[in-house]
Amino acid sequence: MGFMDPGNIVWFEIATGDAESVQKFYSELLEWTYEVDEDSSVDGRRYIRIIAPNAPFPMGAIREAAGQPTTMNMSIVSADVPDDTQRLEKLGATVQIPPTQVADVTWFAVLTDPKGNAFSLFSQSKSERFAERMEQGGKAMSEAAYAPKPGAMGWFEIGTTDAAATQDFYRRGFGWKFEFDDSAGGKPYYSIVTTTEWPSGGMYDHGKDGVDYLMPSFLAADVAAVTTRGEKLGATVEVAPESNPGGLVFARLLDPDGNRFGLFSLPDSTKSGQ
Repeated sequence: MGFMDPGNIVWFEIATGDAESVQKFYSELLEWTYEVDEDSSVDGRRYIRIIAPNAPFPMGAIREAAGQPTTMNMSIVSADVPDDTQRLEKLGATVQIPPTQVADVTWFAVLTDPKGNAFSLFSQSKSERFAERMEQGGKAMSEAAYAPKPGAMGWFEIGTTDAAATQDFYRRGFGWKFEFDDSAGGKPYYSIVTTTEWPSGGMYDHGKDGVDYLMPSFLAADVAAVTTRGEKLGATVEVAPESNPGGLVFARLLDPDGNRFGLFSLPDSTKSGQ
């Protein structure tokens, strides 16, 4: 099983009509840098890669979409975007952007799961001119995900008000496995194993009075300090920094456009290269 196998979350995307304000917020918060992907830019609308500090490869992108509010979604690898879109619709997903081909670069579609959380599907290019880039990029992203640096996406999280329905959709849709996390101090938290050997995300069962979301989580050397900086830059703190019994520290915020993201730091015994 490889990192770029279908069913893995390996990317995130921010769609916005104001790329400059998005770039400013996250560069000041997490020190991201950016580069325009000329191959994926369409009709004068830029596709801007997002690069974490000291990262070997982009981890996400800003997609310019004039006239629409800024939204964020997680991106899942698909072997066949049109087929997967039809199959997921039958499982309760709703199509927001139908399967669309971007030259010989990729196919993509944007959907929402049965709880209203947006995600996108994308396929790797089969063009020979991208073969080396795809191989190098997949390897680099796999290494970065295994040992993320501060500012990088190192986890994703689903918050749900209906754990059974959420698990059923993602199990049937992508083959994900949900395992109760004993290290969460008794909280109803489940590790998610996609197609890799280790968990790459988690699900928090908030119960009927909670909130539904699908968000990226970014590694921070000091969660409290980054949370405070986020507030000063216009973010809203939804869950203040707290820790679990194993020493992992986490927080949940809304950026100035209302998009949810997480911050986390690893226990001292597992930190590497930070």
